[in-house]
Amino acid sequence: MKARKDAPAGHGPGPVLREGTPEDLPTLVRLLADDPLGSGREDPAQRDLSRYRAAMDAIVADPNHRILVLEEAGAVVAMLQLSFLPHLTYEGRWRAQIEGVRVDRAHRSRGLGKRLIEAAIDRARARGCHLVQLTTDRRRPEALRFYEGLGFEATHHGMKLHLDPPGS
Repeated sequence: MKARKDAPAGHGPGPVLREGTPEDLPTLVRLLADDPLGSGREDPAQRDLSRYRAAMDAIVADPNHRILVLEEAGAVVAMLQLSFLPHLTYEGRWRAQIEGVRVDRAHRSRGLGKRLIEAAIDRARARGCHLVQLTTDRRRPEALRFYEGLGFEATHHGMKLHLDPPGS
């Protein structure tokens, strides 16, 4: 399947925004694992991609879930996952959830993360979402500052319950 490439309006030359494809999976897993927290959750050696492949297949098949990537010179250099979620709160309005934001370490500090987040927000607006939400780990203060700089506010305390340990 060939991905549709579309540079967001108002952005000059540079990496091209497109939707991620199953062919991108090894690079996406590498990006997710190339992080102090991700290295403990992901398979950095990419020995077994079967769970990742099943997840990617489900994401590609569902119009409410997308992987957005920035590609430069034929290589994926940044990614995020965007999900559209129906809610009964706020009069049954939809919201967008951003997860897994990663920029290849060789390409950081070039505005790529900001460009991805802005593209996700544009897509959320186009879908009629009333808000965009994300979580960031408290052990990533630089990420918190980054998201706050884009207008996000830490309004809630997020909680998680892991039902099985990573790698199981």
